[in-house]
Amino acid sequence: MKTETHPINHPVLFIDGEHEWQGTSTAISNETREIDGVKHFVMRLEISAFTHPFYTGQKKIVDSAGRVEKFNRRYGNIKRK
Repeated sequence: MKTETHPINHPVLFIDGEHEWQGTSTAISNETREIDGVKHFVMRLEISAFTHPFYTGQKKIVDSAGRVEKFNRRYGNIKRK
């Protein structure tokens, strides 16, 4: 890869609550942690696949037919000119 074109990837430790995993990112932070002799930037996340309601099964799927009916109630009576 050309160094002038592509951004630099850094080793990163992603933390979401009690879950931690290593990866790479172009983002850096002030907090670092050394893992196996390699300095990793620590990125604290509010939500990830470990805690997102959709992926954990806590979120219910919304009925799309209900959305269409709501749209028609709201905008179905508008007459076109």
